[in-house]
Amino acid sequence: MKKVKNTGLTLLISGLILLISYLSMSEYRLTDNILQKSVNNQDEYSRLKPELETMFNKTFSSKFSFVKNIRSTINNLNEQYKSNQQWDKVIWTDYTFILTKNSSAGIFIEYNNLWFLFSFILFAVGAFLNIIPKYGSGLPGIKNNNIFTNSISSRGWMGIVLGVFLTGFYIILYWFPEYITNWVILVDPVSVAISGNPASQWFLYGFLYTVAVLVMGVRMILKYRHNKYQIYRTISVMFFQFAFAFIIPEILSALNKPWFDFKNMWPLDYDFFYSWNLDQLINSGAIGIFMLIWGIALFAIGVPIFTYFYGKRWYCSWVCGCGGLAETAGDPFRQLSSKTLKSWKIERWLIHSVLVFAVVMTVVTLINYFSNFSLLGDTTNTLHKWYGFLIGSAFSGVIGTGFYPVLGNRVWCRFGCPLAAYLGIVQRFKSKFRITTNGGQCISCGNCSAYCEMGIDVRSYAQNGMNIIRSSCVGCGVCAAVCPRGVLKLENKSEKGRINEVATLTDFVKN
Repeated sequence: MKKVKNTGLTLLISGLILLISYLSMSEYRLTDNILQKSVNNQDEYSRLKPELETMFNKTFSSKFSFVKNIRSTINNLNEQYKSNQQWDKVIWTDYTFILTKNSSAGIFIEYNNLWFLFSFILFAVGAFLNIIPKYGSGLPGIKNNNIFTNSISSRGWMGIVLGVFLTGFYIILYWFPEYITNWVILVDPVSVAISGNPASQWFLYGFLYTVAVLVMGVRMILKYRHNKYQIYRTISVMFFQFAFAFIIPEILSALNKPWFDFKNMWPLDYDFFYSWNLDQLINSGAIGIFMLIWGIALFAIGVPIFTYFYGKRWYCSWVCGCGGLAETAGDPFRQLSSKTLKSWKIERWLIHSVLVFAVVMTVVTLINYFSNFSLLGDTTNTLHKWYGFLIGSAFSGVIGTGFYPVLGNRVWCRFGCPLAAYLGIVQRFKSKFRITTNGGQCISCGNCSAYCEMGIDVRSYAQNGMNIIRSSCVGCGVCAAVCPRGVLKLENKSEKGRINEVATLTDFVKN
């Protein structure tokens, strides 16, 4: 088994090295045909051609040099238009990414199908060979061996390196995607096979995201194979990520229908009420209207009803893609979530502030939309810009995922997700869900608190015989799974008795 594991680790690292090395294995040649294919319309093409034709048919061996030339040329042209107040001529579309992607050339680009198969097969096979011996054999039980001493899961140097890599990837993905065009080209065959369209940086992200959930989902199933609840909910998040978040939206695009994730909803899907999305849905006929009604009904009716009966776990632990990644790829880091009172205070202020921000932005957006943008001027665009940068990109992506190896696997869900805040408010005050405790059986081992990804000090509730009804609890059930005494139980019962106070010595004296 050790030999198999070592082989798996070798293949895993080899696949990763191939993927990373592929970033630089190309050259760049811009031509007139490529420019025509890349721009949106003939008018922009006619303005760009005189500025970029000095680059035509030249070979650039450095991506940095090519990108710098493209970006500086377009920026200089726009500056001229702006200084002359020719706002109608300003080219607002950033063509740097698409021109870099379409200008990529070389033997590795020409044979990217084989390179894709070779690198990803090595990576996937290596991951499985590394996972199966560790979690698929030995004595029954949940294995967290060496988790507090392993460098990657205890804020050691390997964890820091991984965190820097993930953070860097998200920064490049959101703001500098032209530097990962080779990776995007690498998944072109998959995108073309599913939707008939070439891949974008967002398809690459969706592909990698889905692969991570599926591969690490297998690890999760093997690790918790003696707990049916964990197996079922892991299979559930794997299914919803693969089908609803990845395959179905791409098939809709292939049918010239709006890209739509049926499991996502406002306010997590914060751009649902943006004018471009509303217009797109309304103009797409019956299916677009259905998507619009579905999206509204899901957050306005579905959330209160399902959360009343099952708590926020129905979504956060069984359906959500963010939760799916946190529960699978993020499981090795769940013990890093802070359990301090200070963290809890920050959590409550921060996550509800994001919810308020999302609500205000949406209200302003709808007012402007129905008033034909005559009431609040450019306020909508300003709010969209700042929310997209601060929350949609920096918080949910860069910090929310990149900081897994430092702050734990539910940073975004705990501190930033506006939908989690909305679900949590309903769960806290109007729900049948609770985690009941049997304090008399508690031996204070601390497993429940250690592995609570939402930073809840579960042990203190158990020691005091209190039900856990915290709004942040996502009902993942790991606290109950790792408890050696069966102290904790996830239940959906009558609301009566759901909130129980701590019994004190005075209460016993009175009785």
